[in-house]
Amino acid sequence: MTIHQQTLDRCAAALADAFVAAPKRRVSDAALYLAHVEGAAPLRRLAEASGLAASSVHRAVRRIEALRDDPLIDTAFDALGATARAVLFPAPDTGERPMPPASSAAKSAADGAADLSSAYALRVAARVLDRLSEPESFLMVARGAEKAGVFCRKNKFRRPLSLMTVETAAALAARDWVRCVSRTAASTKYAITAEGRAWLRRRRAEDEAQAAPVVAQADSLNAFAVQHVRRGERAVARADGTVGVIRVNLGESPLGWLATRKGPDGAPFLTPEEVEAGERLRTDFETAQMGPRVTQDWRNFLTPRDGAGAGGGPSEGPAAARDRVGRALADLGPGLADVALRACCFLEGLEATERRMGWAARSGKVVLKIALQRLVAHYGLLPERA
Repeated sequence: MTIHQQTLDRCAAALADAFVAAPKRRVSDAALYLAHVEGAAPLRRLAEASGLAASSVHRAVRRIEALRDDPLIDTAFDALGATARAVLFPAPDTGERPMPPASSAAKSAADGAADLSSAYALRVAARVLDRLSEPESFLMVARGAEKAGVFCRKNKFRRPLSLMTVETAAALAARDWVRCVSRTAASTKYAITAEGRAWLRRRRAEDEAQAAPVVAQADSLNAFAVQHVRRGERAVARADGTVGVIRVNLGESPLGWLATRKGPDGAPFLTPEEVEAGERLRTDFETAQMGPRVTQDWRNFLTPRDGAGAGGGPSEGPAAARDRVGRALADLGPGLADVALRACCFLEGLEATERRMGWAARSGKVVLKIALQRLVAHYGLLPERA
């Protein structure tokens, strides 16, 4: 092992506690940065030690350097730099009593790297991120202050709902859980990031699994899968004609996600009948794909079929479902059939559909609602009027 490999490994070990549950890219970038800045390792030697291209190592170091314009991240890397120096260049053991730190600020910086390494500190971070998940919430750090506060719309931003040390806030920023959104000469505001929300969902899933292990085994999902799940309930019709409620993943499809949104009047954007119509189209689509001669080309569903060869074999169910999908898409017509098929059957995101079809931004959900209204009429799901 070369000296530069040892330097990189020691820097990565120094980050083990300070970057618990942090994104892998942020951890690798920080290790390369500290090995280069604190360990004086050349970029080309770090590229050889890490197995990366020299340009990739250079970009990683530049990313951290750009992030250090952020006051919190600069505070965090001051502490991490002190930790890395202690690991790379340990003081010789002379048997003498070590000198006290020059100031309380130096001691605070030395302790800041491990500020979120304990289980208790992670619970504190979860509570802070939970507050930041509320609409219009933000984390504010005043210049020269020792505490950072979380402000929320609940109390009209008059006072902070939660306080933490600047070192704790710096650890959140270093892990890419919060990010600067605005800055003035007096203060800086931070908002929760997608990485922060993902970690918070994983944390909640782990807490639920510990609180109810039997339920967790029955609903076997690891924490990284659970972060993409939006649990909810949906009413379905049973074979005997009664209506039951089942648990579903509302984030599984664009239709499920759109069903959780509200319109300008505060009412759900999609009615239960429209959701049921979209799910019925998807069910028929998936059943039709079981047929032996059906490919992924959706235009095959619109090809007219004659009655020849339609027997009572095992393909009768898929063939009937294929015909039902073809009739539904033909009733919708061009445009509406495309958005219904892509959103309900292919589970394609509405933004991707808008780009593919050349539509204006945020117009896909309106076109999809029109298509679902047509499907409601096609399937005879219109609610009865009193």
